[in-house]
Amino acid sequence: MVNPGLIFDLDGVITDTAEYHYRGWKQLADDEGLPFTREDNEALRGVSRRESLNLLLKGKQIPEETAQEWMTRKNNYYKAYLEDITPADLLPGARSFLEAAINAGAKIGLASASRNAKTVLACLQITNMFDVIGDGYAVQNTKPAPDLFVWVAGGFQLPVTRCIVFEDAEAGVTAALRAGMKCVGIGPHERVGQAHLVCDGLHDVSLEQIMALETA
Repeated sequence: MVNPGLIFDLDGVITDTAEYHYRGWKQLADDEGLPFTREDNEALRGVSRRESLNLLLKGKQIPEETAQEWMTRKNNYYKAYLEDITPADLLPGARSFLEAAINAGAKIGLASASRNAKTVLACLQITNMFDVIGDGYAVQNTKPAPDLFVWVAGGFQLPVTRCIVFEDAEAGVTAALRAGMKCVGIGPHERVGQAHLVCDGLHDVSLEQIMALETA
């Protein structure tokens, strides 16, 4: 029997670039005199750049041309921080879990809302571990819409019921469930408690647990 496809979010699951995203948005907010805290940043987990900007604005209206310029500026801040990423920035257990899954014959996919996902994978030196890479360019509707996960499953040529998602964001867990997939939530229960299995990270779960989850 073909092994299930394993689909991983990037930020907070394989590496933690959330701090860089926070710094980028914070720098933009400071530029424009907008209040933005680490607590505000929590709501930005797993959502698109456009939706992140909407949350940052908190109802404030700006022209589309201004919005595009602000998103570009934030992305440039973020990309400058990415230059410091190395394989040492893989989260605990990430490489060993991916290697074990590959050795077991599982298909490996990425489903990240980030348009910089391929750059991050290259910096981490793990691009070749992934059979399918879905990023912010892959689909129009981002999480919590299920489209990105369904797109990756299509790349696997597997039905959605044969795929298991690893997510650290509430929006991502919602997207996985809407896609009809089993989901492993990484992080606190108040954020990812709707997942089928909750753990602290890839270091905290075994491949055997995940394979059993598919038929549970």
